[in-house]
Amino acid sequence: MNEENFHIAINQSKIPLLVLDNKWHRLFAVHGKPDNVSGLEQEIKDLLAHQGQLNNDLKSLKKIKNQLMENIVSNMGDSEEVEVEDTDKEMAKDKRLIEETNAKMEAIEDELLEIPRDLDHKNKDLMFETMGYCYNHLRTNKREAEEIDAWIKDIRIKLKKNIIRKQNRIINNKEMYSYMHDIFGRDVLDLFDVRYEDFEEKASEEKSSDEKKSDGKNSNEEKSEEKRKEES
Repeated sequence: MNEENFHIAINQSKIPLLVLDNKWHRLFAVHGKPDNVSGLEQEIKDLLAHQGQLNNDLKSLKKIKNQLMENIVSNMGDSEEVEVEDTDKEMAKDKRLIEETNAKMEAIEDELLEIPRDLDHKNKDLMFETMGYCYNHLRTNKREAEEIDAWIKDIRIKLKKNIIRKQNRIINNKEMYSYMHDIFGRDVLDLFDVRYEDFEEKASEEKSSDEKKSDGKNSNEEKSEEKRKEES
């Protein structure tokens, strides 16, 4: 589909007002809304708020107009000659106010006709920005998922190889120990077992001691370095 046909098809599509859809907000739950999306969202909210205010103003003007009409009808029914002049003035004032009210109502109604079109344009813009955001993350997530999958496959291969190596080492030790037992006998082997256990324990203790000394030395060196920096 070429670009022109794509935009024609999009413009013919009915898109719900996104800012009122909770699922639309959930699209940005992980990474948050980018500035361009937040900006359009605020513009649409402002339009909706303005639309609501205009509707309220229109209702108020209709009430005022009805009250003025009632005043005129009431004044037309007044038969007191003494009040004729005052009544005419009141009726003229009410008629003028009705004309002003009609003009305000007409202006509001014209503006209310424009707002749905403005909302539709802004909503379409927000849709395009949303789609751009979503497809960007879809591509990123797909690429990272493929990289992780490749890493998992590589780790599985290495894991299988290391499992085989571990099993070979265990089997080799069992065979070697069995041959040593057959050659030298249980008594001799027990003596060497005790000797090498003591040797390994001592080596382990020495290693632990060396590590503690090394940690202490590194810690002292770090403290000396910090002190030198403070003095300088």
